[in-house]
Amino acid sequence: MDSRPRALVTAPVRGPGLELLHELADLVIDPWIDQQPIRIYNSEQLAERVKAEGATLLIVEADSCKGAVFEQPLLAVASTRGDPTNVDVAAATAAGVPVLRAPARNADAVAELAVALLLAVNRGVVRADADVRAGETYRDGTIPYQRFRAWQLAGRTAGIVGLGAVGRALAWRLEGLGMHVVSSDPYAPDATHSLDQLLEISDVVSMHAPVTPETEAMIGAEQFAAMRDGVIFVNTARAQLHDTDALVAALASGKVGGAGLDHFVGENIATDHPLTTFPNVVLAPHIGGATYDTEANGTQTIADDLVRLRAGVTPRHIVNPEVLNHASSSAPASGR
Repeated sequence: MDSRPRALVTAPVRGPGLELLHELADLVIDPWIDQQPIRIYNSEQLAERVKAEGATLLIVEADSCKGAVFEQPLLAVASTRGDPTNVDVAAATAAGVPVLRAPARNADAVAELAVALLLAVNRGVVRADADVRAGETYRDGTIPYQRFRAWQLAGRTAGIVGLGAVGRALAWRLEGLGMHVVSSDPYAPDATHSLDQLLEISDVVSMHAPVTPETEAMIGAEQFAAMRDGVIFVNTARAQLHDTDALVAALASGKVGGAGLDHFVGENIATDHPLTTFPNVVLAPHIGGATYDTEANGTQTIADDLVRLRAGVTPRHIVNPEVLNHASSSAPASGR
């Protein structure tokens, strides 16, 4: 990165990191999320745009970076996602292109939504709001105190499954509510319990694991049966972590006392799906990371690592550091 590069930015960017990006490169900023209708480039479209702009840096969030993209003379590709699933890392590595990512950019945002869903489920906030709006404060001759009584969360046990950035961000928030927090994660040495132990003792189970062959459908009928009666189940990670049919059955039987969900397979759920029929279920359309702070955090993380890359220092969040070693070993020796 000897000369001033030109960067195509199709990710939403903001905050102090954006100022730093302006110092680093000439920017063409055209975020996918600002388009009506939403625009997500496939690899061929993105490659054409990179070529048309004469870009040598590419900063993306949703667009597909594969194939023809790596036929362009790119100095680096940065995905503002925690896990750059939109980038073909193997192809980038083969082309000698460093791939940067932005882990934990939305950790606080997702943790806050997990708290919101938990409170909404436990205290019946959505149903209470609906009653007020419908003029049904005294629905069926009852008073709200009768319909919306609940156990307080303080003093209860919350089990966090997956102790990554989001799980840790949630832990201290729940502790701040007076809850006893336990955790399960085979890859986190400071996790406190096995999954079986956690399910047995938790009044709330909140999912924060990545989707892998090991974790897919890790919460099924057997696991729901092992939970405490009336447990609240929260999943702000991915729906693939639980068996949805098993969750529906556990809700129908009363084993699960309520659920808060922020993701569905295919990013959508049918309006007649059984989950929509339970008054003790709160559904959100994958908005956990939807804060302006998430965008600012991702921008700063990427900008900081581009500074390191330009200075010849290994970026903190590079996915394929071997490309730097290759570039160094293949560089011509300086003369004396």
